[in-house]
Amino acid sequence: MSTRLTSRDLALIAVFAALIAVLGLPGSISLPISSVPITAQTLGVMLAGSILGGRRGALAVIVLLLLVAAGLPLLAPSKFRPQGGLGVFTSLTWGYLIGWVPGAWVIGRLVEMRPTRAVGPTLLTWIATANAIGGMAVVYLFGVLGFWVMSGKSFATALAPLVTFLPGDLLKVAVSTVVTAAVIRGYPGIVPGRRRTGVQL
Repeated sequence: MSTRLTSRDLALIAVFAALIAVLGLPGSISLPISSVPITAQTLGVMLAGSILGGRRGALAVIVLLLLVAAGLPLLAPSKFRPQGGLGVFTSLTWGYLIGWVPGAWVIGRLVEMRPTRAVGPTLLTWIATANAIGGMAVVYLFGVLGFWVMSGKSFATALAPLVTFLPGDLLKVAVSTVVTAAVIRGYPGIVPGRRRTGVQL
């Protein structure tokens, strides 16, 4: 498989980087028991990985984070960190942001590995599992470790925000799953996957 990015690849990467940024416009929710804001931008990360695949999805997130590092205020407003600039990566939430990259990659790779004959509930279950593993477990891992290192607090304290994330993130997984399945059905050439060798589904 060619490793060269086509103009179409670059356009899709730019579109999904912009999508993640746009999902930050509604702002964030901050709860008293957590120093980590709840935003809709993780939905954009899930969609980037699910629809673009591992490599392009991760690149979309990297593009966004590079623009943030350059000072553009592309992250959802929060009292716990700036919206842009290098200070974002020294905040308590830096681990979650860095975790978006491997999270999108894992989601994309798992979606790419879906069985060629997967349709209906099987396809939805596969995509949902990919989003839960990459968009939740992987991002949580990086986020918790980053918070623990930066805060100097106990590991249990670093784990506490996950309780507030679970309901919203499960909803994001559901939305990403339905949207991705629709894209696979309507625009099968966009979402990477195993090459079909049998009957076209």
